[in-house]
Amino acid sequence: MPILIAILAAIGGAIWWWARSNPGDALGVADDAVTMARNAPRKMAFRRQTKEHPVEGIDDPVLAMVAIGHAFIRLDGLPTREDQARLQDLSRIIWRLDQGDAEEMGALAAWLVDQCGGASAAVSRLGRRLWKIDEDASWGQLERLLAGLAEGGFSDGQDGALADLKVALHMKRH
Repeated sequence: MPILIAILAAIGGAIWWWARSNPGDALGVADDAVTMARNAPRKMAFRRQTKEHPVEGIDDPVLAMVAIGHAFIRLDGLPTREDQARLQDLSRIIWRLDQGDAEEMGALAAWLVDQCGGASAAVSRLGRRLWKIDEDASWGQLERLLAGLAEGGFSDGQDGALADLKVALHMKRH
């Protein structure tokens, strides 16, 4: 028992020292932990209610489009904080979400992309789900989101994902 207490004290001391020397990073980690804890019940409900893939439980086209946007920025590697902030800003502008809803939707979108096993698989699966719930009615909003995320132009991976997305949404290629 004393050894366990000593180990926990050493871990606690290391965490305290790290948080004091890196307050910005510590606040970011704490914010991420709070967001995960806040979204945990929703994540559990996706698995428990449907007993299917979590993407099949999406019934909100906005959530599907934000998740597609998150997958889109992950196609070329892990998204930077700037990419995530741009996705949140565009979500707030396009769908008039408040800051809290945009953050929650972004965290849920990241989880959904992880459940798909990667960004390219997520784009096609989320595209098919978006077609089921909204057909092509959301294409204009989705196109605006993806264009805002690409800023300087699409990468090769993003071009391929855009083609897959058009197939999933039954759009004609142009």
